[in-house]
Amino acid sequence: MKKLLSLTCASAMAVALMAGCASQSQTPSGQASGDAPAAAGSELDALIAEAQGMTNEELFKKAIEESNGQTMYGIGNSSRGATAATSFIEELQKIDPSYTGTIEWSQPKNNSIFTTLNADINSSTHTYSMTLIQDGNQIQSKMINTGNLVNFLPKEWLEAQGVDEAADGHPLALQTLSKVFMFNNLGNKTFTNVWDFVAEGSAPLFMGVNSEPVGKNFLYMLTQDKYATWLKEAFDKLPAAQQAYFQKTVDAMATEAEALGLASANAKYGLAWVKLWVEQFNEQTDDGPICNQLVTTSAEGESGLLVYSKLRSVEESPSASVKNITVAAYQDGYEGPGGYGYKHYLMLVKTAPLPWTAMAFISYMVTTEDGFAAWGKDFGGYSSNPGINKDHSQDGFVDGVDEFPAKDDKGHDWWTSADGGQLVLEDPAYCAEVSPVLSDWIDMLQG
Repeated sequence: MKKLLSLTCASAMAVALMAGCASQSQTPSGQASGDAPAAAGSELDALIAEAQGMTNEELFKKAIEESNGQTMYGIGNSSRGATAATSFIEELQKIDPSYTGTIEWSQPKNNSIFTTLNADINSSTHTYSMTLIQDGNQIQSKMINTGNLVNFLPKEWLEAQGVDEAADGHPLALQTLSKVFMFNNLGNKTFTNVWDFVAEGSAPLFMGVNSEPVGKNFLYMLTQDKYATWLKEAFDKLPAAQQAYFQKTVDAMATEAEALGLASANAKYGLAWVKLWVEQFNEQTDDGPICNQLVTTSAEGESGLLVYSKLRSVEESPSASVKNITVAAYQDGYEGPGGYGYKHYLMLVKTAPLPWTAMAFISYMVTTEDGFAAWGKDFGGYSSNPGINKDHSQDGFVDGVDEFPAKDDKGHDWWTSADGGQLVLEDPAYCAEVSPVLSDWIDMLQG
């Protein structure tokens, strides 16, 4: 049965690959030419082309002219968009005190943002102008490939020092959010290699892969060549006895990788890690409860993969402390990926009633410190514009003493480096390419 499913998936994969092939030349909207066929040559495309040559000052004046006395509607996965919107309106009022436009922000629950946006786009009247959205797989397959969301790359973002257009511009990322491997350091249990988290009996705490799709995207990404190779390199540094334990699974996954149509020569290591993880992780409803459990004195030796910034809200007590937590990748000699980076993307809705205001707001969030302040105040989240990130490397210090080392964020460059935290980064195109075969395969592993 399993072999039949794998072969069927492989056929589906081949169809997906053929359908997904497209030229990567750039369109005026700053996207790969195959990304948004429905928007090509549209009026919105022309506006984007014009806007991408404008400074913030020019964009902000366009926004004032367009939306004075009106309300722009935005929708996003982060409630902090409302805070950024208030700050943006105040910025426009500094330019023109008579400006009376507003922004109304909504945050749909239970991953319904895609349904809400598509319903608005297909209706006879249109509400939303822009979105702050997550889950690269669905964004690519449901929104970019259909042209329902359109990319815009602000001039001042492109000109910012250190910006990586290839990594964060297609689509435009507001930020990378890190989920990192942590463990309770009370007792004698250690995690010095990423394979320790899938060793027999480890049972790390993790959100359900179908209740939080970005977690499933993490598992997809482990089969991409870069990250599968990182897993192989970590495997090669295991003691011989541990290698022998994992080897039988790695060998078994060689056939699976071929049947699933995975291109990486090291995909079997990615599949082996995913298989061992999925078959034993301790499923939780949210990262908040995971964090609250891991920091307790009763969680000796437990581990998890969770949003790094959750540590900021821990209330110190005799039974719970951030001092009980070790961020795995911060250990000297740790081997392999230290976690996963998923992104919040900023995009225009193709039927945007107020496109100039939307583009100005997007530019404000990715080019100014005030625009990113709602997110940048916490460690574990990194703007796609390095120039507006705050230094959180001493967030664990109290009165000059490093009381909580787990909070001392080493920053985006360290986390994403092969010589640093080796954060596995979400790639929407790759996730959409492999999800037709890997999603069912992962579900099958869960029984």
